[in-house]
Amino acid sequence: MNDLAGRVAIVTGAAGGIGQALCRAFVAAGVNVALGDTHREGVAKLHAELGPAQTMPLVFDVSDANACSDAARKVGAHFGKVDVLVNNAALGMGLVRTDHMTRMVQIEDISPEKWAAFVAVNLSGPFYMARAVVPGMRAQKFGRIINVTTSYFTMLNPGFSPYGPAKSGLEAWTTSFSGELKGSGITANVVVPGGPTDTPMVPADSGMDRSQLIRPESMAHPMLYLCSDAAADVSGRRFVAAHWDPSLPAAQAAEQAGAPAGWPDLARNPVWPGGGPKR
Repeated sequence: MNDLAGRVAIVTGAAGGIGQALCRAFVAAGVNVALGDTHREGVAKLHAELGPAQTMPLVFDVSDANACSDAARKVGAHFGKVDVLVNNAALGMGLVRTDHMTRMVQIEDISPEKWAAFVAVNLSGPFYMARAVVPGMRAQKFGRIINVTTSYFTMLNPGFSPYGPAKSGLEAWTTSFSGELKGSGITANVVVPGGPTDTPMVPADSGMDRSQLIRPESMAHPMLYLCSDAAADVSGRRFVAAHWDPSLPAAQAAEQAGAPAGWPDLARNPVWPGGGPKR
């Protein structure tokens, strides 16, 4: 999509499996990319691979609101603007227990500190980042915010807490935020792999056949579409990368792989005086 050339994106979690795939795809499409992650060595390696002409290293922690503001400022100073924010950074269930795929995590396994860490990175981090970049996006009347959540199975089934609940909060916020952004030129959407993905978040001893796992590169197709001018009116949607057919025209693939983000059907009939809040 040639209208992406010269755009500027911040990708958090850039040193991870999905993050690396996204950064490579963005650079190939002509996008300038800030490689955001806490892992200095991983960022340096990816920066060396993709080159300094289109990328900049950005080592910071998304759970720190001040660090997020500083990161956005650095990207603006380096590239002149921020057009795209991909909130991909996340803590995985391995932080709770490395055998979580074969032995169900129980509430006793989750310390208050670990619960707080998941919320800080997987939910608050995207909020902090969006809050840091949206003023500039409003001023230029263009912006794309893409949040990586997870499958509804992972959100709702036992054994995936606190990862699933934190991601469900991010999805709900995306839906609310997309409504707030109407008419601003900024969109907010969700992209998910659609199932277990071939990244370190699925441990080697998971028992899964890795050849059957979703490839992280599949996330690039919906991401590139959402960043394009063709998706200017697409907001508040969730796209499943595993259902995206790259052989189709992008708009048709988006229709096939997309659905409303969150749970809008459950929000239609509030018990509210007058039928709902006045806007």
